[in-house]
Amino acid sequence: MTRSSAAELDPDDLGFEHVPETDQSFENALAKARDGTRLTVDDAVELLTTGSDAPGIDRERKEAVLEAADRRRAEVVGDEVTFVANLNNNVTTACNTGCLFCNFKDTAHQFEADYGDEHAGFTKTPAESRAAVREAVERGIYEVTSVSGLHPAFALNEEHHEILRGYDDAASAANYKPPETYATNPGTYVEQMDAMSVDGVHLHSMTPEEAYHARRGTDWDYEQVYRTLADAGLDSAPGTAAEILVDEVRDVICPGKIDTRGWIDAMEGAMAAGLDTTATIMYGHVDNEMHRAMHLKRVRDLQDRTGGITEFVPLSFVHERTPLYEHGVVSGGASDAEDELLIAVSRLFLDNVENVQTSWVKYGDEKALKTLSCGANDFMGTILSEEITKRAGGSFGEFRSFDDYVELITSVGRTPVERSTDYRERRRIDPDDGPPFGPRLGPKADGTPLLSERERAERGRAK
Repeated sequence: MTRSSAAELDPDDLGFEHVPETDQSFENALAKARDGTRLTVDDAVELLTTGSDAPGIDRERKEAVLEAADRRRAEVVGDEVTFVANLNNNVTTACNTGCLFCNFKDTAHQFEADYGDEHAGFTKTPAESRAAVREAVERGIYEVTSVSGLHPAFALNEEHHEILRGYDDAASAANYKPPETYATNPGTYVEQMDAMSVDGVHLHSMTPEEAYHARRGTDWDYEQVYRTLADAGLDSAPGTAAEILVDEVRDVICPGKIDTRGWIDAMEGAMAAGLDTTATIMYGHVDNEMHRAMHLKRVRDLQDRTGGITEFVPLSFVHERTPLYEHGVVSGGASDAEDELLIAVSRLFLDNVENVQTSWVKYGDEKALKTLSCGANDFMGTILSEEITKRAGGSFGEFRSFDDYVELITSVGRTPVERSTDYRERRRIDPDDGPPFGPRLGPKADGTPLLSERERAERGRAK
């Protein structure tokens, strides 16, 4: 029987029903993990807590869990560490959802045309999104990741606008105000997808929360919404907005968001529409190890039913500028040991998801490299622009070159591999070939190190 060391608050203070106590033993759970037996939620709790009755994580037991996960990683994906050449193009920070873990948003009324004061937020028109993507494709990227706030003027398409305009009080009933209310019109989701889908780029966008926003006030189902978006250029969907898939936690940190069932329904709708997806967990706030284990079970069950999840992405809560921290609800995020164990147990528990990602944006280089020995095999992407973690207080940068990747990955004895978004196309990189190392998989990637068109021309003249 174990008691959590993870949550910043005692779960009893928040009235949580689910607490990290089990009738399993750590030794039995570890034995199952080592021999490849499918783990239960109780097993995962024991591994995440190291089964200690005393406060804190047992160091020797933790290392045993990490070793088991590293062996499983080697068996499943070998020694390759993958990464992708991508751009983050977030369309807007306007959002009224009020999630307490987020500092990316700006209250939407600040974006209205008659708002007199300045604010730090932004909204891009479809034309601006197209320009940003086109420039990045010229530099060699081939994936665009777009995750945005829930701007009240955002609608799926013109038909959706007409439906929402028909509400007597659309602002209250459907979080909707017409585009003419705002200084900048974000266009429709369809227009933004079309704008970002240029030059053969892979468009990875529309979280379950955004998909809900794109169907609010209608009787449309998620599959219908995602098919409409796919027709406009969407290629795959990020399974963010998951946070913790336990409603008692969501009721504390994001009460305005879709619930667990809504997230699962949206993911199933995306995959029914023929889209690959990813899945995430955002942990280290008020959650405990039982919540984390329950989350993993829901992701595994979803993958059993659909088979459409290409990677699992653990996201450690960055607390410094978030309302949860500023209001004293938490005093920090997860510890290094908790981060390592979460990645390790994700690898051991999710026996039907091949790829587990680590994050240099969340962890920094040294710690992210360590997690490559804890079960992770994917090292994110070049990013080019990152706003969400940076606004929450992250300080590890927002760009990574391919030369950086090769140097980092080879420093820990692993093989660097450029990949496509869906992992179906891969290119092993031989460090002995010498820099620059790429990218090469994209429509305009020629091996130069993510240079702009002007930089490429200057490089050519210099030869």
